[in-house]
Amino acid sequence: MNQIDEETAVQIKPVPRVLYDKDIRPALFNFLDSLYETNRIIEEKEMGSSRADAVLVTFKAVYGIEIKSDQDTYTRLDRQVKDYDRFFYKNYIVAGTRHAAHITEHVPVHWGIITVEIADGKEDFYLLRKPLKNPNFDIKETLKLLWKTELIHILARNNFPLYKEKSKEYIRKRLLAYIPAEKLLKGVCIELMERDYTLVKPVHRMHRSKMARRKKR
Repeated sequence: MNQIDEETAVQIKPVPRVLYDKDIRPALFNFLDSLYETNRIIEEKEMGSSRADAVLVTFKAVYGIEIKSDQDTYTRLDRQVKDYDRFFYKNYIVAGTRHAAHITEHVPVHWGIITVEIADGKEDFYLLRKPLKNPNFDIKETLKLLWKTELIHILARNNFPLYKEKSKEYIRKRLLAYIPAEKLLKGVCIELMERDYTLVKPVHRMHRSKMARRKKR
């Protein structure tokens, strides 16, 4: 066997591990728990013509979360950004290693940015930029996230007739006509925080922070 001169030997660098969506999500939700103690995360939520990878709910705001793993491209991102901006008060994009260096070029300045890479064999997250209030936020669209019973809860808390025989669209119009947007946002947050998905056939996966579970008890 020929001996290779150590000075001329080519060192083979390990190939970076590819980050897939399924690898990012569980660790991401734990990271978000560290940023927002009391929260609820709902996965795969429809919003207009797109689908949010996740929706983070606190008692103050509703955040859209778009995940760009190392396998993803920017093909649909422009359209997705427009949909996120219609529905959510603030938005985050989570970027895998492949996208981290240039992700700022692909989302508006009011979007928060979280990067993720592998460090010591596990996912490591970094808050690159905090999200700002979305200037395109439309509470009218956000109300579409709620079930009819949840819209009725908001009516009840504000001492309005319940309109149980009316359509969701009718109830939304009444709420928009008489209740300020900030107060409606708070109502949406309360309803999404307390939503019980066991009442219907499971469609969304749900993650609730440990702090939220303790407060619920």
